[in-house]
Amino acid sequence: MAITKTIEIDGQAVPLKASAAIPRIYRMKFGRDILQDMNGLSAATQESSEDASTLDPKVLTMFENVAYTFAKHADPKGVPEEPDEWLEQFGTFSIYTALPEILDLWADNLKTEVERKKNFTAAAEK
Repeated sequence: MAITKTIEIDGQAVPLKASAAIPRIYRMKFGRDILQDMNGLSAATQESSEDASTLDPKVLTMFENVAYTFAKHADPKGVPEEPDEWLEQFGTFSIYTALPEILDLWADNLKTEVERKKNFTAAAEK
């Protein structure tokens, strides 16, 4: 079951959706592993601060691609086919504000999957 969340980006409400399809969607669109990229993003933002951001442009591109994937998954028809087109609707887009929300959404999605697996195992043993 998918989990949705709405976050604010540049004053706009942006729906995001997490499900088991996210890693595949990301891999098919960008040819990369979203789990590795999210771990890298988390580490990079912990080493940097918003006031003195020294993030590598590759890290920012990964972040934009991850955010785009969650938004496209939530609204397949409303979000443009390319990340650049989607990003053009925002004046500013802070990695320090949006990434924690995306990571929380993904963690909630993983948590529900683990709980289901445990319940399935218990039911199967009966």
